[in-house]
Parts: sequence; structure tokens; C-alpha cells
Amino acid sequence: MGVERGNREVVMGFFQAVNERRIADFPRYMAADVIDHNKIIYGEPDEPGAAFDGFRRQLEAFGAGRMAPQQLVAEGNTVVARLIVSGTHTGRHPRMPEPTHRSFEVEQIWIFTLRDGLISEIRAVSDRLGMFLQLGWDWPTAD
Repeated sequence: MGVERGNREVVMGFFQAVNERRIADFPRYMAADVIDHNKIIYGEPDEPGAAFDGFRRQLEAFGAGRMAPQQLVAEGNTVVARLIVSGTHTGRHPRMPEPTHRSFEVEQIWIFTLRDGLISEIRAVSDRLGMFLQLGWDWPTAD
């Protein structure tokens, strides 16, 4: 099995674990010191491994949330995924503590770097404005 194919399977396994809410399986896909340059959740610490808690908190906030890969491109230790991400805001979230019970669906591009068969870095570009508008959240302002 080539490196690209193995890395692609790790990323697909990660998305499946997220969609099935198998948080305990995240270490099978993400390195303990994974760096999330995207900041999955508002207020996520800027430290290695913080992505584990960030994903957990997102899953708690969004019922019926789903990350649906539309396209994956793998080259060496990099996997790029184009996703349709959807969910309904049914739980507490640091950005908006009271659930709006509104749904969203946006397109995202994620770039994963893998090391030793595990995701070691995450970068993403997301339609956050579209997500905020669909959820009825206020756009953040500078403090």
C-alpha cells in the first residue's frame, strides 16, 4: 500500500469516527500532539493536542452534525479534503451558549499533514459567514 493510499484511509477513518461520534477512537487517527491551525472551536487553546477537546465540544454542540467528504486528494504526507459540513445547533457552544436549534450546511476545504500514519496538523478554509448566518449567530467583533 502506498503512503498516499494509507494516509487517505486514515483521513477517511477520521471522518467516519467524527460522524459516528467515536471520540475514543480519535487517537487511532490523530497524533497526541496534533496542531490545529484552524481552531476548530472558538477559544481552543493554541497548544499541541487541543484539537481533541475542540472536536469533542463541536460534536456536543451540533446534533446530527456530519462531515461528508466530496473529494480527497493525497500526495506524500498531505491529504486535502473538500467537504460538505452540516449540523443543527442543539447544544452549548462557546461562540453561542444557548442553542438556536437552527441548521447549517457549508463547504469546507481541509488540509491534513500526516506523520507516522497519524494526522499531525490540520488547516482548513470554511464558509464561516455562511455558517453564522444560517445559525443566526452574531458575527464576532474585535474586543
